[in-house]
Amino acid sequence: MKVDQRKKVSAFQSQFKREFGIGIRVYKGRHLADDVAIKSLTEKGARGGAIDFGGNTKVKNVEKAFMDEMGIRVQVEDKKGDLADNNSTLASLR
Repeated sequence: MKVDQRKKVSAFQSQFKREFGIGIRVYKGRHLADDVAIKSLTEKGARGGAIDFGGNTKVKNVEKAFMDEMGIRVQVEDKKGDLADNNSTLASLR
């Protein structure tokens, strides 16, 4: 799945759910982000590139990629909507 900064939060979350069968939370600071373009959440000084990951990617690596590339905190959910184990792969949470 490829994520670029033009995508809105809701569109990204829907695509993530379709592709992996689980949810993802996107934050602005300590609060859940509004439905805005991801670019508006990107921290100043962040690289801001696109992120690409697949089902074999571990939860912690997805969360780290968003922080490293965009300065955005995300949390991957499990099937129940709780926070997923960091060492699980996205495919294993389906």
